[in-house]
Amino acid sequence: MKRSIITTGDGSKTISLDEWNEQYHSKHGAIQEAYHVFIKHGLYASRKNSIAILEIGFGTGLNALITLHESIKRKLHIKYTGVEAFPVSPEEVGELNYVEALEVPQLDAVFNQMHSCNWEEEICLSPDFVLKKNKLDFRDISTKGEFDLIYFDAFGARVQPELWTQAIFQKMFNALKDNGILVTYSAKGSVRRAMDAVGFTVERLPGPPGKREMLRAIKK
Repeated sequence: MKRSIITTGDGSKTISLDEWNEQYHSKHGAIQEAYHVFIKHGLYASRKNSIAILEIGFGTGLNALITLHESIKRKLHIKYTGVEAFPVSPEEVGELNYVEALEVPQLDAVFNQMHSCNWEEEICLSPDFVLKKNKLDFRDISTKGEFDLIYFDAFGARVQPELWTQAIFQKMFNALKDNGILVTYSAKGSVRRAMDAVGFTVERLPGPPGKREMLRAIKK
């Protein structure tokens, strides 16, 4: 499938899958979307100083980079697990401008390390941020009660409906601790119903630029 690097509405770049007309991040602003969905309504909402995070769709590493940046500013201890079945290439990573756009030149080497480090191994990217990348199909996740927060950032249901099913959200529910949070950019009715069906308490929240709503689900 043809892939290309595009510039989004806030000046940050993302990867476009041209045949699907699908992007790794919002065309309206990759960084804006990441902050709004995953940081504002996920990381900040957890209200914990020590947080275990599961990212479904490690992709470009943008969400991990921003979470690391926020962990340093807010003195949070983060254990971050990123799951990705199809890693981006080193050439694509080299074209992404997140360090520049976020104005964090001190994290340039760390961002590259996120992508170059070995899969299935824990690595300390800062004294309080541990990353582990798992090269794994989302449908093969079997973790139980390990995470405080899930960033659900899979490709949209329009192109990969199999990743937005009741069976997948049952796995997410199982992976969370009690009172754990899942956030996603999606607000589709079918997604909300799948979350409801497995026991999540689901709320619709205002979406990022270019999107009216998003979903946050809590395991109570």
